[in-house]
Amino acid sequence: MESKFTFTNRTIDNVVILDCDGYFNQLAGEKVAEFCYRQMETGHKHFLLNLEKSTVVNSIGVSTLIEIIEKCRQINGKIGYFNLTPIVAKTFKIMGLLDYSKIYTSEADALLFLNTK
Repeated sequence: MESKFTFTNRTIDNVVILDCDGYFNQLAGEKVAEFCYRQMETGHKHFLLNLEKSTVVNSIGVSTLIEIIEKCRQINGKIGYFNLTPIVAKTFKIMGLLDYSKIYTSEADALLFLNTK
């Protein structure tokens, strides 16, 4: 399986959006976590991952997302996701990510919710 992973980022209002591309494994999770933690240090609290081009998220990638969720909770922040494949959405549910984060139907819906918190 191709392990190349990249992301671009943008900020809308107070939400940092990461447009992910590629296999979300340990290396990808570490890249995303490092970026999110740097953003937290500059005052950002809310994060949104567009997973349209990351159709596979392995268990280590999920565990890294759990670590990001914990850091977000410590600063009263939120993390969410959109454009997930059905299997990734199911994986997130089974692994318990949705107890502390949320899948949104679209970027617009996520921004509406995250900007009110």
